[in-house]
Order: sequence, then structure tokens, then C-alpha cells
Amino acid sequence: MITSGKGKYKVWLKREKIGDDLVFFLGGGERSHIGGVVICEPGKPAQAIRLIGHYDDIVLKPIAEIACSKYKTKVVAIGGVHVDHATKQEIDLLIENSKKLVERI
Repeated sequence: MITSGKGKYKVWLKREKIGDDLVFFLGGGERSHIGGVVICEPGKPAQAIRLIGHYDDIVLKPIAEIACSKYKTKVVAIGGVHVDHATKQEIDLLIENSKKLVERI
């Protein structure tokens, strides 16, 4: 598992293999949850599912796309990060911390 950020802005990413394929679990903030799912396979555009009221697919999509390109296999990225009553600045910080995870895949 890799992490980025501190306190309630800390996010984490865990990788599991399923045969030759990969699943990435994203969580963090004050409460991890499932807010979206992104599926990516080599040579095809990523497919995202956004649960109503959630925007987690925005940070899940780059995880799936980068991992798919790097490892040349099917990838699923699932999860979500939540901070109660987050301001725009707090959301931006969570997104930035999530981007730092992508750099380390």
C-alpha cells in the first residue's frame, strides 16, 4: 500500500492481482467508501461508473489508465475519498494527493 498526504487529507492506494489483471483500491480522507469504478483494458478507452453524488471517478480514471498502460493488462480502480463538508481547497488537496499516488504506481 502506498500513501500520500497527512491527517484527514491522507489518501492510500492498494494493489491486488487477479490472475494477470490488477485491481486498485483507493481510500482515505475521513471516510473511505465506494464512489466510483473505472475499468481499463489495453488499447481501449477507460469506462467509468460514477455513483450519484460522487466524483471519485475523476481520480480513479488516471489510476486505471496509467496502470493499464504501464503493466499492459486489464485494470479496475475502485474506491473513494471523503472529508465532511470539504471546501474547494480541501478537495483540491485530496485530488493533488491522489495524483501523487498515480506517480508511484
